[in-house]
Amino acid sequence: MTRTTFNKLREVKDSLPHGSSAVIAAELGIAADDVRDFFRGSASGDTGYHLEPGPDGGIVTLDNTRILEVALRIAWEAKNGL
Repeated sequence: MTRTTFNKLREVKDSLPHGSSAVIAAELGIAADDVRDFFRGSASGDTGYHLEPGPDGGIVTLDNTRILEVALRIAWEAKNGL
């Protein structure tokens, strides 16, 4: 389980190259809309996403960090030219 803020998730999303939702979805075998919803704060399905009121847009508890892990890897690769 991972806890972060909604604004931190938005920062990750904003660091992703165009089209990354489809790439993440294909890698994880889920719908691209599930990935988009994850970063909008309206995650559903097997995303393991729970949003509570709090600072920085709210506190997000992630039971399942798969989407975040892949997004962070893609953002890192984009930043480092890989």
